[in-house]
Amino acid sequence: MDINEILEYLPHRYPFLLVDRVLEMEEGKRIVALKNVTMNEPFFPGHFPGHPVMPGVLIVEAMAQVAALLSFKSMGVKPDENSVVLFAGIDGVRFKRQVVPGDQLMFEVEILQSKRNIYKYRGIARVDGQVAAEAELMCALKTK
Repeated sequence: MDINEILEYLPHRYPFLLVDRVLEMEEGKRIVALKNVTMNEPFFPGHFPGHPVMPGVLIVEAMAQVAALLSFKSMGVKPDENSVVLFAGIDGVRFKRQVVPGDQLMFEVEILQSKRNIYKYRGIARVDGQVAAEAELMCALKTK
């Protein structure tokens, strides 16, 4: 998926869209996606001046956006004004490496379980093959 298709499946927009491309997807199973981290990110001037580091919560948010892409594609639906994927829980988050401008974050997310509109995922974010962050995410598809 290129950025144009990603925009069809995620409601997020700049500065909160944190996925640039999907490289692989097995619908209903797993997805591999990337984010190019640049000095132009709006959070770097304040996190931290003189030592820019991508906030861990945004790495986890990016993981969740990748998971949402997998879910919507797997269900064969696109989000609309009546549906959104929301966090229901985050477990076992670990940060192993700082993410800085110039890094390319590679996300691998797999579905562990799905019941009705609730999904559980395992996500790993890597930079140059090194684990930067990992987490288990639980998300719910909410419709109005």
